[in-house]
Amino acid sequence: MKRLLSIELQKIWQNRASRILTLTYFILLSSVALIASINFDFIGVNFRMADMGIFNFPFIWHFNTFMASLLKFFLAVIIVSMMANEYSYGTLKQNLIDGLSKKEFIFSKYITVILFALISTIYVFVMSLILGYSFSSYTETSIVFSDLEYLLAFFVKLAAFFSFCLFLGILIKRSAFAIGFLIIWFIAEKIIYGLIKYKLAISEQLADKIAGFMPLEAMSNLIKEPFTRFQAYKAIENQVSGGNTPKDYGVHALEIVIVLVWMVIFMLMSYKILKKRDL
Repeated sequence: MKRLLSIELQKIWQNRASRILTLTYFILLSSVALIASINFDFIGVNFRMADMGIFNFPFIWHFNTFMASLLKFFLAVIIVSMMANEYSYGTLKQNLIDGLSKKEFIFSKYITVILFALISTIYVFVMSLILGYSFSSYTETSIVFSDLEYLLAFFVKLAAFFSFCLFLGILIKRSAFAIGFLIIWFIAEKIIYGLIKYKLAISEQLADKIAGFMPLEAMSNLIKEPFTRFQAYKAIENQVSGGNTPKDYGVHALEIVIVLVWMVIFMLMSYKILKKRDL
């Protein structure tokens, strides 16, 4: 496994575009810390984002994993290009000639995908700890290490999304077309959701449950948007509203299982395509 991983990482690092995109991804992840220290002046009111409470434990785990997941498209481009370059430069055929089996080839790609997801998760974990201990009003251990399930959801979300991108790269062979197909798939899921909701005239709750089985929607559901949750926290904190939070922001086992099933499907389909394809 170490040998296969080493081969893949060398391919990525020797490609200038992939190297720049990887560095840009981690620099942008770090920009969350930069935002925390910026003073904003709005209509004569001076404030700093860190002082608004967004980096309070345990809310920071939800906020940072959601914001970091928005940047996953940078690595998606790398992963799609990684596969497309195998066809363009003939390295796939050369690897097979040199004795690498198709099964080993697919395995090497997927352990690289898992590594990207794992490194991203560890990076967000460390960055969140630093920001939290720097700006949070609550630093008790029991509070700091609660809600860590968002990190698990973040890891699963990235691993599954990158698996999907790798599948598209194998299926379509060209990075630009694969990225285009990814966008079309995203739009198609939204259209299907609209048809389910309005054409079938069913409740929004049931439509959400059905749409939750579609791959991109399932990945999105792992980490819900945190902004309305933050507003609810502030409302309770300021005693403006004593009501319950109107939305379920938690990470649920069923949602993780659905995404993991899709991830396995993408892996198996990738291998099946490569196994049958004449290279």
